[in-house]
Amino acid sequence: MSLLALALLTMGVLTVGYLTYGKFIARQFRLDDTATTPAVARADGVDFVPTRPFYLMGQHFSAIAAAGPIVGPIVACQDFGWLPCVLWILLGVVFIGAVHDFSALVASVRHGAHSIAEIARVNISPKAWAALVAFIWLALLYVIVAFTDVTVATFTNNDADLAALSGTEFNKGGAVAAASVMYLILATVMGVVQRFFKWPMWLLTIVFVPATLGVVWLGTKMSTVLLLDARVWYWIVLGYCLVASMFPLWLLQQSRGYLGGFVLYLAIGIGAIGLLFGGYTVQQPMVAEGVGFGGLWDFFAGGENVPKMTTILFPFLFVTIACGACSGFHGLVCGGTTSKQIEKESHCRPVAFGAMLLEGFVAIIALSTVMILSAEQTKGVPPGSIYGDGIARFMTLFLGDAALLFAKTFGTMAVATFVFDTLDVATRLGRYLLQELFGAKGRVGGALAALATVGVPLGILLTSAPGSYRAYWTLFGSSNQLLAALTLLGITVWLKRNGKRCWYTAIPMVFVMAITVTALVVQITHGARVLLARSSEKPDMTPVINGAVGLILLGLAVFFVFQAAGALRADRVKAVKV
Repeated sequence: MSLLALALLTMGVLTVGYLTYGKFIARQFRLDDTATTPAVARADGVDFVPTRPFYLMGQHFSAIAAAGPIVGPIVACQDFGWLPCVLWILLGVVFIGAVHDFSALVASVRHGAHSIAEIARVNISPKAWAALVAFIWLALLYVIVAFTDVTVATFTNNDADLAALSGTEFNKGGAVAAASVMYLILATVMGVVQRFFKWPMWLLTIVFVPATLGVVWLGTKMSTVLLLDARVWYWIVLGYCLVASMFPLWLLQQSRGYLGGFVLYLAIGIGAIGLLFGGYTVQQPMVAEGVGFGGLWDFFAGGENVPKMTTILFPFLFVTIACGACSGFHGLVCGGTTSKQIEKESHCRPVAFGAMLLEGFVAIIALSTVMILSAEQTKGVPPGSIYGDGIARFMTLFLGDAALLFAKTFGTMAVATFVFDTLDVATRLGRYLLQELFGAKGRVGGALAALATVGVPLGILLTSAPGSYRAYWTLFGSSNQLLAALTLLGITVWLKRNGKRCWYTAIPMVFVMAITVTALVVQITHGARVLLARSSEKPDMTPVINGAVGLILLGLAVFFVFQAAGALRADRVKAVKV
């Protein structure tokens, strides 16, 4: 398949998916614009802020489209080949990912903008609520660990060949770091200007969107200013998350999300140009050597020839691609921040269903940046750099080679931009969940909850080697997609108990749950084998940690499933008695 054919196929599938299946799913929920949404009923200018759909979609899109749809497809292509990745992204995003996001947003709006855990409390049981809160918080910790390490990798990865080509003391990682810091400052300034000076949106757009590109250019001129050790960056990034999670939405999150949305749209546009007009040759194999379904049986059989997880197509293709096709984290964003800003119910379709389809396109663009490279060219190169360099190649098609420094800084900063948006949202959601679980209200309770949410990931990162995100990525993907399955289960119970059709959430739920439970069992088994192995050398304890956390997540998920089944069984008994 050529990149041109891939682009046309992707655009066709996503467009038809939105206009047909998206419309069908929206009809099932009977969206009602006469209903008063929580954003309107509880507007307070801090958490509940009615927001126009274009502005909100940019914020929501930038919050969900982080490292997942970039890193996942690139790693999966290297492990499994490009064809399985294309099939799962396109089918998964339409029939599972977008349905999950849309359903989660509508359910949250109709439950007072509460989280999916609170929806489980209402429709299943308080015990199910507690189990899901614990599951979500653990899953968020792995989101923060993986994405922080990916971000820091982009800040500390230099390109010696690029520096030599520029003829200056240019450090690509330093340029990305400087541009990213200035971007966050710029977004804060925009929030203040919008809040206190009441600039109209068109004026904010024509001033601050070009300024975002300006900070990329400034980053190339300040590339040696922020050359810091990875562990220092861990403190800085997570310290930022701690502070930003306590800010009111208007100060940073809304404005940064709006600007980040334009960065995303620009990256998508550049990627589309590269796919359509680049004329690049696909160099990655259609299916990687040694990949197959039989590896799962061989893994559990044990022995000396146990296959690596990266060669077992089912279930690890799905959990490696992660957010590119389906993400439970998106449901947290829907129920944590986006539902508090939905002005009308009809806005849920473009904001949630539409944004997830765009994320699928982001995943295909990321996939294309590795498809055009050979295995030798990608060996040892972080996925964020592969993506950034690919976007730079596409950008120079119309800017020329003279813009190479700017293009590579922009491409890699786009990754950091996406991740920053997700990191502080994840921290804010962790704060919400802990406050909800322990009833800790007020600023002090919020600060303690946010501190706990970033403290554990900081401890993990400081005791791991920099660049260890790959060791945590598989469990991140597994927990993330299992959370999506549990979210769909909670929504299915809600629909069923209200006499609504629910097959369109139940079937994806069963499929994703089968994938993720299998993935967790494999990782638990692997961790147990490492722990029990008698070796004179000190073993890598990361699989053991992942296995232990996986066991906890699996136990919580099984408990939640039994609680959901009990709720449905109670309804049937009640119906018989009546």
